[in-house]
Amino acid sequence: MKPERYDEIKEKYPQLNLAVVGDFCLDRYLEINPTLKERSIETGLPVNNVTNIRAQPGGAGTVAANLGKLGVGNIEAIGFCGDDGEGFELKRALNNISGINLSNFFSSKRRKTFTYCKPLVITRNRYRELSRLDTKNWTPTPGNLSHRLAQAVKSLHRNIDAIIVLEQSDKAETGVVTEAVRDQLEALSMEREEIPIIVDSRDSLRKYPQLSYKMNEAELKSFLNKDKDMDIKTIQFATSELAVQHGKPIFVTLGKRGIVSSDGYGKTNHIPALQASKSIDIVGAGYSVTANLAASLAAGATVYEASLIAMAAANYAIHQLGTTGAATPHDIRKKLEQISTIK
Repeated sequence: MKPERYDEIKEKYPQLNLAVVGDFCLDRYLEINPTLKERSIETGLPVNNVTNIRAQPGGAGTVAANLGKLGVGNIEAIGFCGDDGEGFELKRALNNISGINLSNFFSSKRRKTFTYCKPLVITRNRYRELSRLDTKNWTPTPGNLSHRLAQAVKSLHRNIDAIIVLEQSDKAETGVVTEAVRDQLEALSMEREEIPIIVDSRDSLRKYPQLSYKMNEAELKSFLNKDKDMDIKTIQFATSELAVQHGKPIFVTLGKRGIVSSDGYGKTNHIPALQASKSIDIVGAGYSVTANLAASLAAGATVYEASLIAMAAANYAIHQLGTTGAATPHDIRKKLEQISTIK
């Protein structure tokens, strides 16, 4: 893959119309200065003094942020938040994403905003994350909200170039991707067979129709009911078999071992991960992979090219410490130039 080829792909991003369907979360970072030591007068317990608060989109919001950084022209956000302060913060953060459309992003009094509150102890630009404080929904998504989400997906068939489905909830039917939404995704995939629909689920991919799956090694083992670790050849065979069965590309990320992908016709690739420095933060790497796979495939990249681009984007993301990084095309091109296949 020559640099000029990547330029051809990224030049199409501003004309793309992509949809992100899934669980949009709020990532709230509490920056703690450990030198400001106090104890509570009432309890005698140590006090963590927060000197700065950052709020940014998480989950499906991170995917959307990555697409915005890539310069994708229109990003349709399909999801919900609670009618609460966290929801206000989330919508404000989402509105900062270039190209995003929130006309199908709903607020509900019967839902909480999915929030990851992350206390960070900062010492000389080093970040140490304390135990998170998470806010999730534990009850089923209300039927009327599920119906509105499904109808929003149904409306995508006219002019969409690719769809990313991200299920961050690990308790079925409590988030955006309900059975009604999955039914509409299946109908859309049958009507528009040519468009990439990439699904990433923390719950289970087994309940999804035969779409393009993006999973990590643990999720692949769970999908195959395997307990033992698998070598690259075994992963390649399983990925190829699943892709041929679906007739769709399948992607399996392997952390330090890179990514295995198959194009749906039996052609399978293994691309090793780019070299990383000692100080990395893996949060956000998977979202970066998903966003870049969808954008590049929609722009005409092959499965191999999309996988290569995704590995470059992930390498950039893991070197962004204390935040969930998103790479620009310029950042990705610089990373691609480090790969021996690009001279």
